[in-house]
Amino acid sequence: MSKHQFKIAVLPGDGIGPEIMSACIEVLHRLLADQPRFSLAYLPGPGGAQHYADTGVALPDATMRTCEEADAILFGSMGLPHIRYPDGTEVNPQLGLRKDFDLYAGVRPIRAIPGVPSVLSDPRAAQIDFVLIREQSEGLFYGRLYPEHQPAANDQEAFDLGRITRKGSERLFDFAFSMARQRRAANPAKGRVTCVDKANVLNSMAFFHKIYWERATLNPDIVADHCYVDAMALNLVKRPWDYDVVPTENQFGDILSDLAAGLIGGLGMSPSGDIGDKYGLFQPSHGTAPDIAGQGKANPTAMILSAAMMLDWLGEKHGMPEAKAEAARLSRAVDAAFAPARLLSCELGGKDGTAAITNAIINALARESALA
Repeated sequence: MSKHQFKIAVLPGDGIGPEIMSACIEVLHRLLADQPRFSLAYLPGPGGAQHYADTGVALPDATMRTCEEADAILFGSMGLPHIRYPDGTEVNPQLGLRKDFDLYAGVRPIRAIPGVPSVLSDPRAAQIDFVLIREQSEGLFYGRLYPEHQPAANDQEAFDLGRITRKGSERLFDFAFSMARQRRAANPAKGRVTCVDKANVLNSMAFFHKIYWERATLNPDIVADHCYVDAMALNLVKRPWDYDVVPTENQFGDILSDLAAGLIGGLGMSPSGDIGDKYGLFQPSHGTAPDIAGQGKANPTAMILSAAMMLDWLGEKHGMPEAKAEAARLSRAVDAAFAPARLLSCELGGKDGTAAITNAIINALARESALA
């Protein structure tokens, strides 16, 4: 049987992006060193805020072509607070990638990792395991994605145009119900979708809410319920272990995913995938952290778990169970590295930096291989 090679576009970006990407590639090399069925070919792509400052272009055409031709995109972090577009907004090329590749589902798994301290004292915090799905093609980000439709600002007022469509909502909810079904197959305790909106105030959200219940009717095998966004912010602090799959609007998802990450140790532990019907981009949920860049302090865990998501997605998309098995093995290695509570990253008050965490995960992989 011939060995399949997946082409992976690698965009390290700014700040700590290159450091965590390097750690991630090192872990992937160790993970797949003896994998007979497939391999990864890494295709580098420059881009980011510093690239914009140096060249006037945030993502060059060559990088876009690399992404188009790749099987998946592995993305570090882009943006620097002191480098901005003329309108005052930060340079965030990932928004353009979401638009150009129609990456409409922002998948943010929120899972407690053994050994990583939680801000919640309740012992049930160890059971936290849900997925927030952020709609990324419209909502309150619509005016930023499509500035030609955005009302012009002046010295007296500014606007942000939001938009909700039937197409965008239906595919988000169908994605959520499908994911709930997959999660229930792996764990019979799962299989619930909770729509988050503000339908009691906003017309667009009332429309979103209406479409959700239409799609729920078409998925009667999955438990469906609903929560207003303000109540969800409260519930995620009081009882996050109650939730499974949580689809929501673009801006609400942006906010709630950061809140949710805080429950499991912070953004350094929080991976994400931007998924469309054809393309997939995988990146940590955190930013570029320029204040610690180059100091070896950055936590690469979210980047590494994002790579695990990428492998799982590739396995699903290409019917390759070996890739899904390697994704599960990588996630287990992260758990094994942290479970004895030997690691504590700098954002959690510890001293374990990029190298220590990377080596601990590689050692966990080696231990599992030795046992096998």
